[in-house]
Amino acid sequence: MTALGAEPRPYVLGAPGKWRVTVWHGAWLCLLAAIALSLLGLYAIDLGVVEGARRQADPGKQLLFVGVGLLAGAIVALPHYRLLGFVAWPVMVLSLASLVFLLLPGVPAWLVTPRNGARGWINLGVVDFQPAEPAKIAFVLAAAHYLRYRSTHRRFIGLVPVGLIAFVPMALIILQPDLGTASLFVPALLAMLLAAGARLRHLALIVTLAALAGPAAYPILKPHQKQRIAALIGQFEGRREGALDINYQSFTAQTLVGAGQWTGSTPGHARALVRFNRLPERHNDMIFAVIVARFGLLGAAAVLALYAVWLAGALLTAANCKDPFGRLLCVGFAGFVGAQAVVNIGMNVGLLPIIGVTLPFVSYGGSSTMTTMLMTGLIFNVAMRRPLPPFRPSFEWDED
Repeated sequence: MTALGAEPRPYVLGAPGKWRVTVWHGAWLCLLAAIALSLLGLYAIDLGVVEGARRQADPGKQLLFVGVGLLAGAIVALPHYRLLGFVAWPVMVLSLASLVFLLLPGVPAWLVTPRNGARGWINLGVVDFQPAEPAKIAFVLAAAHYLRYRSTHRRFIGLVPVGLIAFVPMALIILQPDLGTASLFVPALLAMLLAAGARLRHLALIVTLAALAGPAAYPILKPHQKQRIAALIGQFEGRREGALDINYQSFTAQTLVGAGQWTGSTPGHARALVRFNRLPERHNDMIFAVIVARFGLLGAAAVLALYAVWLAGALLTAANCKDPFGRLLCVGFAGFVGAQAVVNIGMNVGLLPIIGVTLPFVSYGGSSTMTTMLMTGLIFNVAMRRPLPPFRPSFEWDED
């Protein structure tokens, strides 16, 4: 029995070992969608390759990234996901240490080379490592471990500790500066708090305060960030100012999206469109525009459908999981992938400013590919292990 007005703690599963492994579960949707998106990304990266010029991206190398990512996902799916609770905080500390390392002034330039003004990559020789990507997994592990048996987040002041868990990596990533990646922690945190039973009025108040504080943060933005925002406003007003400089990337991406029309172009025509329009970051941030130029609006709808399938698999796994830690893992990963896909596609079609966010599973890059594949493997891990009854769902609270 629970005292009148008191909040019951989330149910803690019974004796360890009372689990069963199931083969048929919703995480297969995540795996199939991840493979399909990765294959589509390989094709789009190849479309953007300019023969005879220095390659920014190698489709063969990306294929290796995908293969290694799938292998890593399979490895993390083997041990019971509850074991991650023992390493959640050490992994978080290690992740924060790698983010701090990027900002140390004495680090040689050959080891941490700024790209587009950001110190976000560590040169490992054969591949560049971006610590901000695995920091997403580290944050979800730490936040899920903190929230799994607590009820303090049901009070407004109780949101402060879990907010700090997100704020520290966000602050370090912003200092690189990488505002795009840092902003993805917010929807992931809100999704996890919502799944953990945080009160909607508290979350709504936080979102409202953040929206009101947004204009106050404008003066501290970098000059190019201010120009991006001003250029986006100009687009909405129908102006083409900056079409040849600060807004060139956005307008060129929109041109390629429009060129795809309903059914897209032939492979040769699409390759020529991408090449002669000189779309910057066509293998990375702007790869969605390349896909639409080739496959048209139908191709864009297929990409959105694949992300919907991946998210459905993650959320279905979360809904079927009776363990609070496993449920929050799935919701946190869904928050990151869903928000990142929405932001990237919004950048490509001119609805959002370009803030350097890649398209999950599709864009070129070893760190991002490895991170999303590890997320998929961990969701698969949660889905294939189900507790035996008696149990009741986690995060059930008395109504106010």
